[in-house]
Amino acid sequence: MYLPHQRGPLHDLPDSPEAYDTVLADVVEQALARITPEGNLEHPDCVDDIGDTSLGMTSLLVLALQRTGDPRLPEAVHRSLAFHLRERVHVEDNPGYPNLRIRNSGFPYARYVLEAGNHPIGDWPSTVWALLQAVTILDAPDGLVDTGRRAQLLDVARGYWRWLTEATFFNPQEAGNQAIGCVVGGLMLARHLPPEEGELVRARAIGLYADEIRAHRVSDRGALLPPEHGGAYDNNYGPISLSFLAQAHRVSGEEIFAEDGDALARYIDARLTGGGFDNGGPRYSEQHSGFESVLGLRYFSRRISSDLGRYRGDTRWGRHAAKPDGGVDGHFAWMLVWQIQDPTRWHRTPSATPARHQLRAGTVSVAFDDRMTPSLVEAAGTYYLPAAVNRQHGFGPVLDGFVFCRPMGEVRVRDLSADGLVAKLVTKPVVGRDHVLRHVRSLYVTDGTALWTTVAVERLPSDAYLLAGLPYAADDGDRVRRTAEGAVASAGGLRLTHPTAQGTEHFDARAELTQEQAAFELAADPRGYGNPDEGWRHLVSSTALEAGPVPGTPDDLHVFAVRYGSQEAPTVSVERTDAGLTVRTDAFTAVIGADDERGEPGLTLCAVSE
Repeated sequence: MYLPHQRGPLHDLPDSPEAYDTVLADVVEQALARITPEGNLEHPDCVDDIGDTSLGMTSLLVLALQRTGDPRLPEAVHRSLAFHLRERVHVEDNPGYPNLRIRNSGFPYARYVLEAGNHPIGDWPSTVWALLQAVTILDAPDGLVDTGRRAQLLDVARGYWRWLTEATFFNPQEAGNQAIGCVVGGLMLARHLPPEEGELVRARAIGLYADEIRAHRVSDRGALLPPEHGGAYDNNYGPISLSFLAQAHRVSGEEIFAEDGDALARYIDARLTGGGFDNGGPRYSEQHSGFESVLGLRYFSRRISSDLGRYRGDTRWGRHAAKPDGGVDGHFAWMLVWQIQDPTRWHRTPSATPARHQLRAGTVSVAFDDRMTPSLVEAAGTYYLPAAVNRQHGFGPVLDGFVFCRPMGEVRVRDLSADGLVAKLVTKPVVGRDHVLRHVRSLYVTDGTALWTTVAVERLPSDAYLLAGLPYAADDGDRVRRTAEGAVASAGGLRLTHPTAQGTEHFDARAELTQEQAAFELAADPRGYGNPDEGWRHLVSSTALEAGPVPGTPDDLHVFAVRYGSQEAPTVSVERTDAGLTVRTDAFTAVIGADDERGEPGLTLCAVSE
């Protein structure tokens, strides 16, 4: 069983001018074969997200005409643009639309579904998308679009902007990607208006960004992020927001978009595994976007000097939107146009700067959540999620169903590199059910091929074990397949357990069910409306790796040692020395020393000589 949406890394898609010309040539042939006598370029199977699709195809034809001069295209551009202006521009209020501030405004808008009153809630983003298609066409050089049609399109685009910013509540779905897209539409529109009017629109767009988006950013893992469907980051829409920030910076030159894009890009870089898999989001926890994210990931990969293109995109949409039969759909077509126009090339090597919420080297990575608990572990091509026990999720020592991973105080983090090894020491004060404060010290060390995790905590009153993850997925070429096992070993014994209770709230990794599917089943609302992150928090138990304590450790400590990426049991000894708590393995020796004058723990590390 494979995850449907996480496929090949986006930076593996060829992006030379010749590659893009091949893509456009295919679009042209499909469009010319599809166009109806009325000029409609919509895919025959298109029902929802339809308001921008024919116009999007027109924008691609305009770009192809600009690049090739194909004599077949001027007529197709003229007819299809006329179709949109005649058949897809609505001025009468859609029955049931709940987000109007002005009724019967007469401003033009686009519909999510053509039938009046059918799912009108989608009209706001559909109008953003139609505005972006329109301004992308308006950006084309003179002579490619009939002067009269161009003037009509400009008037409609001006009306779209007014509907979005005057007739309706701004960003009614609280979706950062839609809101930033609207701002981009305003910035691009402003360049085509008379100077005084254009400056007002530009100022309004930047003001909306500052007051309605930036002022409401959500904090996660030390970053301030544009809010997305009630959360901080979504695996599908987060990188799309990054593309809109890239375009906003490209067309406006305003540093605010670059700064916020850098912050979002570094956040994505820190949470994304080396293999490009990721999980979590308030809208789609596993669904990944495709071509819609290329511009932002590529643009900001160069700005932050990291390989953001490792993101495993849905390469079925690697070039453009596509229906199940593979046929091109014009939805979001401006993203293909912009990425072709943008000269930025991919940065393809990892960042050399350590990140608080990430440990990464070679084929090993650990992403840490806001509490510095691993949210995702990667080793030997296998991905481990936090396991669940007794409604608690995480990695950490467990005593009588209580997981020691939620901090009660400041979390200390120390990063260190030495002798080809990369390490991170995380120290958390944690209060258990006995109201006793204990310090959980978790040392993560990798040589780029395997991950050693050593966890020490003050001696617990009875038998304890380490909750060491839920083996969930594994690389399989350009796909990610579900799994229920991985190459993991422990110095104190290891068992892989599965829930004995039935029901979606007990996730058995052996079942043919994805995390996202289970999360939506547990959420209050169905897929596309519910919050999978919120649903997943209702998980009671899951498949789990459980590691026993290392024998022969100091009497006042419980110590656990797990190695990911190998099934050979690690050799580990832990003792107190004059230098501190000394951890010796067959690969390294680490010493966790006394706290310095600022309360930061000491750490030394050296590799074991062959």
